[in-house]
Amino acid sequence: MIGKSVNRPRGMNIILVGCGKVGISLVDKLSGEGHNITVIDKSTERIQTVTNLYDVNGVVGNGASFSTQMEADVVKADILISVTGSDELNLLCCIVAKRASDCAVIARVRTPDYNEDAAYLKDKLGLAMIVNPEKESAREIAWLLCLPTALGVSSFARGHAEMIRIQLPPRRSIHGKRLCQLSDQLSGAVLVCAVERDGQVYIPDGSFQLLSGDVMTFICPSRDSKQFLRKLGFQTHQVKSAMIIGGSKAGYYLARRLLQMGVEVRIIESKSAAPIR
Repeated sequence: MIGKSVNRPRGMNIILVGCGKVGISLVDKLSGEGHNITVIDKSTERIQTVTNLYDVNGVVGNGASFSTQMEADVVKADILISVTGSDELNLLCCIVAKRASDCAVIARVRTPDYNEDAAYLKDKLGLAMIVNPEKESAREIAWLLCLPTALGVSSFARGHAEMIRIQLPPRRSIHGKRLCQLSDQLSGAVLVCAVERDGQVYIPDGSFQLLSGDVMTFICPSRDSKQFLRKLGFQTHQVKSAMIIGGSKAGYYLARRLLQMGVEVRIIESKSAAPIR
């Protein structure tokens, strides 16, 4: 095992398999939160680089190997996250970890072939979560194309609710009004949760006065978002056609989602029969 023995504040014991871009990003985030992290990778150079940059332990080896996981002390782990470039290896790492310990496991699974089976794999393999960064990126892009006036759109509750960030336009119907005066636009299902103004963030109540240029964040059911924006005077027409450059996994997921929204899609790819990368 490569690393330093130091006294850390008590956090979760996390094993991270894979020291690629995603793995390093996770190490950067989690190590700053006081967790005890052990990284596993086949590359000695990558392990050495990560352990030199961050206060983590490192194990060189195959993350799907029982002996490698035991060297990483999987029996004491709270969670194992596998984010290698291979979906199959990530799933196998999680299976081995579940057999060897009671830790929660998270697998990065990107291939479209496994997309339809995600719920089945999660249930049968006992996964706490399946992460698909390309699919999530495609979902965010699709929502922004569906609501082009929004500064940002995030979904939760399996897509049934949305958190939308918009900038209030210079319209007299909005400028100077208090939230309690927008009762016709605000149904009980719409919650204005934050307003940004001049670098400050406010948690508004009914007496809060809105001004043109304010950036407002609200939460509502997905079915109500467009109606609410229209009442505020926003144009909510989604795009009718889109061109996607690159036939990658993200391009596949985005094209599929846009087609479901009724958007005409064209894909440009340098290889006529290029596999989804």
